[in-house]
Amino acid sequence: MKPVKVGICGLGTVGSGTVNVLTRNATEISARAGCEIIITQIGARRDNPNCNTSAFNVTRDIFEVVTNPEIDIVVELIGGTTIAKDLVLQAIANGKHVVTANKALIAEFGNEIFTAAKEAGVTVAFEAAVAGGIPVIKSIKEGLAANKIQWLAGIINGTGNFILTEMRDKGRAFDDVLREAQALGYAEADPTFDVEGIDAAHKLVILASIAFGMPLQFDKVFTEGITKITAEDVSYAQELGYRIKHLGIARKVGDAVELRVHPTLIPKERLIANVDGVMNAVMVKGDAVGPTMYYGPGAGAEPTASAVIADIVDLARTLTADPEHRVPHLGFQPNALNNFEVLPISEVQTSYYIRLNALDKPGVLSTITQILSDAGVSIEALIQKEQPESIETSPIILLTNRAVEKDLMRAVEKIQNLSSVVGEVFQIRMESLGK
Repeated sequence: MKPVKVGICGLGTVGSGTVNVLTRNATEISARAGCEIIITQIGARRDNPNCNTSAFNVTRDIFEVVTNPEIDIVVELIGGTTIAKDLVLQAIANGKHVVTANKALIAEFGNEIFTAAKEAGVTVAFEAAVAGGIPVIKSIKEGLAANKIQWLAGIINGTGNFILTEMRDKGRAFDDVLREAQALGYAEADPTFDVEGIDAAHKLVILASIAFGMPLQFDKVFTEGITKITAEDVSYAQELGYRIKHLGIARKVGDAVELRVHPTLIPKERLIANVDGVMNAVMVKGDAVGPTMYYGPGAGAEPTASAVIADIVDLARTLTADPEHRVPHLGFQPNALNNFEVLPISEVQTSYYIRLNALDKPGVLSTITQILSDAGVSIEALIQKEQPESIETSPIILLTNRAVEKDLMRAVEKIQNLSSVVGEVFQIRMESLGK
C-alpha cells in the first residue's frame, strides 16, 4: 500500500505532540496502519521549541497545506472557530480527509462540516475533540453499536475537576484554587470556558449526538458553572455520603433528550466520584451492556496526540474504501438521524441538595418543609448545624427526592422570600448514576 501523506496545521501543544509521537513511533504506527504515514508538510505561524521540525517542509501559510496536491489527510490543530472552519471546509473542497481536535468547531459547525464532507466523499475524524486521550468517541460509535444508549455522564473538563478535588481534599476556597490552576497552566488567564462549563458543553453535545444519533445542537445545552460552590458545600456533601463533580449529562427521556452541564452531587462509592485532579472520565449506560466507564487524561500534548494519530491510522486504513462503507461521522447514517426534542432544564427531573441560612427559632424549619411539600417535593435527608448562641442564624442542608425542576424552583423562590431566611438559597442537582 502506498504511503499516506499528512499535512499538519498548527504547532502548539497538540500539534507538537502529534509530530513528536508520529516521528518517535513511526514503525509501530505504520505496522498498525498497513502503510507508511509521512508528514509531508507542516503549516505553522511560529516554531515550537518542544518540537524539532528541521526535517520537514514547514510553511507559515497554513492554507498552503490544504491546497498541496500531495497531501491525503489534513490535521487541523489551530483551534478556534473562524480560520479553522475556513481551513477545514477548504480542505474538504479539495478532496482531503480531515482530522481535528477542535471541540468548539465540531460542536458549533459540525452539521455543516459533515454535510460538506459527505458530498465530497471524504471523512472528518475528531476523536481528540472530547476527553483528550480517552477513546470514548470510538467506543460509543463502534464498541457500543449494538446498544440503545440510555444515558451518559462525564467529567470532561480537567480544570474544573482539579478545582473541586482541591476544595474537597484541602478545604480550600474556589478563588484560591483557581489561582493555583492558572499558575500550573491548567486554567487560562480568562477561565470562563472551563469554570462556567462552556468547554464541557462543547464536548457533551458531541457525545450526545453520537450516543443518540441526533444532529449537533450546542445552543440547546443547559450550562451552569462551579463558581458558586463553597468549601462548606463540598464538606456537607462529604458528610452526607456524596461528592460534587462538574458533570456533563445527556439522558434519553421518551422522545426527548436532556443536555445539561452543571455541578452534581453523586454517591461517593461510584467510580466516577473518585476521579480526581485533572483526569477525565465518561460513564455510558447501554441497554445491552449496562454501565461502562472510560477514564484517562483529558488533555496534554501526547495524550491528545494519541487520539489524533488514532484517527490518522483509521483514515489510512480506509482511504480506498467506498465512502458509503466508512463509519458515519456521528455513528448513524445521515438519513437515519433523529430530531429529538431537547428538554428545557425546567422540565428535567432529578434530586436536589439545598443549602440555606435561617434564623434559629421555632417554626422556621417546619415552614420550609411545608413549602417544599406543597410543591410536591419530598425530603430525603436534613442537617441543621448548631451555632454558638451569639450567632442568630444556622445553616440548613436538605436533600430532596426526585422532583421536576420548575416545581423545585417555585418552592425555592418562596423559601427565599421568607423573612426568616438570610442570604441566598443555593441548590445543586443530584444524580445516582446507578441505573
